[in-house]
Amino acid sequence: MPPFSQSSPISNGFSLNHLKINHQNHYPSTNIITIDVGGQLFQTTKQTLTLAGSKTFFSNLFDSYEQNDINNIPFIDRDPELFSILLSLLRTGNLPSKAKAFDIQDIIFEANFYGISDLLVESQSNPSQFEAFDLEKSTILPLSGRDSPSAIATTPNGSFHVSHGSKITSFDWSLQRKSTTLTNFAAIDSLLALSSNVVAAGATDFSGLQIINLDLGVVKQTLNWENSTKSSSTVQAIGISPEFLFTSFESGRRNSNTIMIYDLNNFKVVSEIANNEIFGANLDSAIPSTKLNWVPSLNLLMASGSHSGPSGVSGNIKFWDVRSGNAVCEIRETVDCFSDITVSDTLSSVFKIGVNSGEVSYIDLRNFGSLNSWSCLGDARKVNNVKKEGLGCKIETHGNQVFCGRQGELQLWSEVLMGSSNNGKDRIFKKNVLGREKDLGGNRIMNIGFGGNKMFVTRKDQQCVEVWQSSVRRF
Repeated sequence: MPPFSQSSPISNGFSLNHLKINHQNHYPSTNIITIDVGGQLFQTTKQTLTLAGSKTFFSNLFDSYEQNDINNIPFIDRDPELFSILLSLLRTGNLPSKAKAFDIQDIIFEANFYGISDLLVESQSNPSQFEAFDLEKSTILPLSGRDSPSAIATTPNGSFHVSHGSKITSFDWSLQRKSTTLTNFAAIDSLLALSSNVVAAGATDFSGLQIINLDLGVVKQTLNWENSTKSSSTVQAIGISPEFLFTSFESGRRNSNTIMIYDLNNFKVVSEIANNEIFGANLDSAIPSTKLNWVPSLNLLMASGSHSGPSGVSGNIKFWDVRSGNAVCEIRETVDCFSDITVSDTLSSVFKIGVNSGEVSYIDLRNFGSLNSWSCLGDARKVNNVKKEGLGCKIETHGNQVFCGRQGELQLWSEVLMGSSNNGKDRIFKKNVLGREKDLGGNRIMNIGFGGNKMFVTRKDQQCVEVWQSSVRRF
């Protein structure tokens, strides 16, 4: 039995020991507070406890301490070793090294009890802790069933959702499986996290965009688009801005396409842009947008799509002012069209992998308005390559880094800062291969996502998700 166990409990979850403290060891005039946790005494300050925030266990403790005789020690009937770890979290904002001796779920459980789970997440899965050059494969998360992952959706705190077959499996920030939800889709091609428990999901062979609450396992709403012939429509891509949800639709007959803009709060239609009705052999209008990226610095939506025909792969990239509904810039892709494409607001550039060359190229957005040429970061002579070395390659940006999945290899492109700006000309990027020797190779990379301080990777024909983290930051 711990000392002072005869103390009578009070309503806020702890008790006050009626053990008198020697006034030579306790200073009423200071802000030092003594707490008994599971029979072990701890001393901290009022300022440290206030870091937990209002309406937490510690704020209740502080209030009770103020209201009672300061010579009485509050008693908390919890594990003192775990309390010591969380007290260090309050003091420094980080977990101490000794925390690695405990199961993370035990620490999470105690943090929830004390009401400081947000502080724990902030310390363990903060996006500012992402260290691209130190990434290595840390964990492999298996998925149920035989289906390989088709799409992945991440959140800022590191929780994520992954679609495989007709199912969506959710993991929390500590990489614990939360739930697996069965959907109406045969397979999900587009997945976007709207919150930690709500996603937007769509497929190229199933009508409508579904807003799904994964905690409840229910479809909250289905968003549809109908063309002039009232035919059904399938989802080609999803995008998001702080205000809007964007969805690229194509009619079931594939004779029309559009981009619908919804209010992110209530999913009501705000407007419609890029509407195309296809007549004859007008190939350009036949290409639906298959990737939607919001560019905050320009306040524009980048919509891109490509098509493979007898003469090769062609595509277009358009920048849309969503409020006026006008396309303010267009890039036509006829030579070495993109296999995949993305945009970095931090680097002020659009990046692509050429389908022929397999090389990374960029266009500098600081020269917006004259976006007419790509700068190749690799061998520019490959642009006319007939082998299509870039087919199936993936490219994404995160912060000021560019990540490229070429077959089974992960590449990292980083800009070398030269000290003076020359309007985006002759910018220098260097390539690194990610991972240690044991991480190299593997099946073709299908998806790359980022959340918290982690990178998530899925591969063809593998029923799992790879988690890449910095070895320094890993719990």
